[in-house]
Amino acid sequence: MADWKEEVENVVYSGRIKVPYKWYVGEVGSRFLIAIRDKKEIWGTKCPKCKKVYVPPQKNCGECFELTDEWVKVKDTGTLESFTVARYSHDMQPTKQPIAYGLIKLDGADGALLHMIGDTDLGKLKVGMKVKAVFADKREGTILDIKHFTPA
Repeated sequence: MADWKEEVENVVYSGRIKVPYKWYVGEVGSRFLIAIRDKKEIWGTKCPKCKKVYVPPQKNCGECFELTDEWVKVKDTGTLESFTVARYSHDMQPTKQPIAYGLIKLDGADGALLHMIGDTDLGKLKVGMKVKAVFADKREGTILDIKHFTPA
């Protein structure tokens, strides 16, 4: 008996679909986004054991797995730890190209937050420069309520 797969021609269709969805960010993510939306404040969670402050907040410490139920307010300023500039358009990008993305270590936090860099000459971006959050005028409870970070 012949293997039926030998008689089948493989057909590949290249295409793209968009699948809209809603994603529940949980109680920790909700509290973080609501503080940005309603108060223009950035909060993180602090591990009771190793004292690391996580922004964005985490429910458990990634190092020692302790419950991180202490909330601490961090500053809306920080240091640009790394960055990249995308010079192509993609419909998933929230703004027109070129667009800069940076890892920002906020003052008072131990990790870095990935976000956009704006209102600056992208050629002047440097690792180690101080940046400040610029909040959107109309905030809706998403990470884009921080419009971008700009040199401080």
